[in-house]
Amino acid sequence: MNGDIPVRMLITGATVIDTEPRPLVLRGADVLVEGGVIAAVGGALRAEGAEVLDAAGGILLPGFVDTHRHVWQSVLRSVAADATLGGYLDLVLGRLAPAFRAEDVHAANLWGALEALDAGVTTLYDWSHIQLTPAHTDAALDALREAGIRAVFGYAPASPADGARREDEVRRVASLAGGSGLLTPALAAWGPVYGSAAAAEADWRLARELGLPISLHATGVGAVERLHAAGLLGPDVMFVHGNGFSDEAVRLLAASGGTASVAPVVEAQMGHGYPESGRFRDAGVPVGLGVDTVTDAPGDMFTVMRAAFAVERLRGGSPSAADMLRMATLGGAEALGMADRIGSLRPGRQADLVILRTGSPAMAPVHDPIGAVVTAAGPGDVDTVIVGGRVVKRGGRLLHAGLPRALDLVSRSAARLARAAGLTVAG
Repeated sequence: MNGDIPVRMLITGATVIDTEPRPLVLRGADVLVEGGVIAAVGGALRAEGAEVLDAAGGILLPGFVDTHRHVWQSVLRSVAADATLGGYLDLVLGRLAPAFRAEDVHAANLWGALEALDAGVTTLYDWSHIQLTPAHTDAALDALREAGIRAVFGYAPASPADGARREDEVRRVASLAGGSGLLTPALAAWGPVYGSAAAAEADWRLARELGLPISLHATGVGAVERLHAAGLLGPDVMFVHGNGFSDEAVRLLAASGGTASVAPVVEAQMGHGYPESGRFRDAGVPVGLGVDTVTDAPGDMFTVMRAAFAVERLRGGSPSAADMLRMATLGGAEALGMADRIGSLRPGRQADLVILRTGSPAMAPVHDPIGAVVTAAGPGDVDTVIVGGRVVKRGGRLLHAGLPRALDLVSRSAARLARAAGLTVAG
């Protein structure tokens, strides 16, 4: 993490986009941050003694919220570009994951978190299923802290087999994850889709005893219905993907207060089925967007928003660019149960902010700021990123002091893992 949080910071000159209750452009507004929290948004704000950040010509908005990413796979970038889901499971989980040492997890989680910050993602859900040993878990957590990102750490056993469950480790993670103030512990459950129904019931009991939110992968018919029959649905459950859910499943999910995370790029490329962001939104299910894995997809939310936008239009829906931007910010915060802390510019929210440059050939001229963010912007347009009032990127450059070291670590790990799996690495 880099530097202290300024006591007061006044951001001036930007075109401001708030997202609550839905995206709205606030022209001529300043943003005042005090103690890492948004204190005020309005015209001609005064803040004596504040550090002034001149954002003239930029677009300021809440940081992106990625609701589902396997951060440890950043070291495996594009290794499964052509893979279907089955091919991905065989290569990444079957051949590569067992070769990970704790130091590989640290390198991957640090690099993956920095990648997210560089692209304006200030909060991510790390669905971490590389818990080969407690040291692997500690390495993942330490790397997230070192990067300075806001993260939900979803602990999952390394395998869906019942014998891989470690309740003692879940309890340990629940006690450790909040140490930096930016980490929130959660339980990433294999069952009842990939794991057994008995394991799922045990996981749900444990998570609720510890007050941990629950996330699970689910596609097709049956998962929601089985959890409903077992009395396990609830507002603390986030379903990842949801492709092919029945109308009854969507209704049950909405009625339970549960949430959804959709990863449209990976779902389309790996053959999960049509991404369901529109169906969930129309049913009143809080829905966020996710990158999922960079083994076959970019690690930025601009690409994810555009994929969701295009697929919903292809299916005959009528979403707006504002709908997509909301999913990538406040919608994601709602899906994670964190809308009281992040996702908008309401006073009292954490100062997780992104400022985009508008002078690039890809962005200029800007007629509609919301439309430009969703349909034109990319990671290269991210000028400034702020997490909890701390500036982690400025002038288009990450400020993390250990960036060269992080690149060296992840490069070494990537080469070793590729050799272990018998893969050919270019360069």
